[in-house]
Amino acid sequence: MLAGLFLAAGLVLSAMLGTSAWMKIKNSQFVAVKGSVQKSIESDLAIWSGNFQVEAETLLDAQHKIQANRALVVKFLGDAGVASNFSPINIEELKATQKAPDGFVSQRTTGFKLSQSVSVESSDVDRLDKLDSTPLVEQGVIFTVSPPQFIYTKSGETKIEMLADATKDARARAEQIASQGGRSIARLQSADQGIFQITPLHSVATSWQGESDTSSRQKTITAVVTATFLLK
Repeated sequence: MLAGLFLAAGLVLSAMLGTSAWMKIKNSQFVAVKGSVQKSIESDLAIWSGNFQVEAETLLDAQHKIQANRALVVKFLGDAGVASNFSPINIEELKATQKAPDGFVSQRTTGFKLSQSVSVESSDVDRLDKLDSTPLVEQGVIFTVSPPQFIYTKSGETKIEMLADATKDARARAEQIASQGGRSIARLQSADQGIFQITPLHSVATSWQGESDTSSRQKTITAVVTATFLLK
């Protein structure tokens, strides 16, 4: 008995909500909807970067060491078939604190640490993705590698196409909503771009500013448009 009453109440509420939505469409001049579209893409540019450093008691010795290390890095990257771009050498003075018998504390220079970064850009994404710096470490180079960055360079052209498709999706949604109230779409009144983001494949991350992933080779591009249509 009680279950029947709940079911009846639910049906009445559903009918009231449906009628309310129909009345809004029936009495309105416009309908605003969101349209969206997604596309899976493959990165077409990779950026690989690393850093190497040396230490020595004198600046001259440190310079000789880093020059020798740089030559090894140049050969390693040349053998890998990629061109390199080196940053200026960074120089850090190494100091030690010492305390005199009278309690006076001072610092003295104990050596120098020199470091340099190198980066590589290539459209051969596979080559950079598989680039392994182990041979450099085996030759005594203190070399650290950053995670590769994967870029999709055609996002500008793709954005234009996807925003057009998102607008078409918005129109299809608007037509469906309008038909429920016995109306039809006359024309597009306005359209505002919403989120346009590039995320790792299958990611559900989102941001009002839009994501722009560089960590994964396979990505998903999402475009959202809010469109307002005139009803007739």
